Amino acid sequence: QVQLVESGGGLVQTGDSLRLSCAASGGTFRTYDMGWFRQDPGKERELVASIWSGGRIFYADSVKGRFTISRDNAKNTVYLQMNGLKPDDTAVYYCAGRPGGFSKYVFWGQGTQVTVSS
Repeated sequence: QVQLVESGGGLVQTGDSLRLSCAASGGTFRTYDMGWFRQDPGKERELVASIWSGGRIFYADSVKGRFTISRDNAKNTVYLQMNGLKPDDTAVYYCAGRPGGFSKYVFWGQGTQVTVSS
């Protein structure tokens, strides 16, 4: 059973930075594609960034140039560095993972709240 635990959320002001961490246990982390999603009440869940096991990286247009996803396979951890935060970035951020070859993310964390005040 793979478990994902996020940390690093909080309340910040516009322009501030946060780094989210997601620690994985119970699986073979280095073989998983990992992603960060976010969801605000009343809105659809959005893929913010992903990093595949082979290193391929994707960013949503809304965060390009501000957010950076990275992973440390030795620590079984994926990170999301968020700079230049805006009120529109306010959401619950979820870490997710999928084994190589899967089309859907099947492992999910419990989420961490990020609130950006104006």
